[in-house]
Amino acid sequence: MTTPEILASVKKIFTEYLEKKSHRKTEERYNILEEVYQLDDHFDVESLFVHMKDKGYQISRATIYNTIELLLDCELLTKHQFGKNTARFERSYSFRQHDHLICQDCEHVFEFCDPRIQQIQ
Repeated sequence: MTTPEILASVKKIFTEYLEKKSHRKTEERYNILEEVYQLDDHFDVESLFVHMKDKGYQISRATIYNTIELLLDCELLTKHQFGKNTARFERSYSFRQHDHLICQDCEHVFEFCDPRIQQIQ
């Protein structure tokens, strides 16, 4: 669950990043950031696009793809390739280290944390 404090922090980080890189600070980019940080699960661009369209946002896939790249670059998102051709993403600010198990039947991603894995790596 994303708290208002976390959301304020990620907006600040994103704003500073956009200013540093001389990118425009658009409402669409901030809407994407907010929606990403309200999601509780891993997502791909298509599911985010559908989610935002269902909520009434007027947004293109291209804007989502471009904003995702910016969020990756400023380390507010993490990209995963879970064995398929579709990249999946998750929030990375203020979230604990964890690993993933992927069901080979339904492709659901399960997160877990076991400190022994860090020691093995």
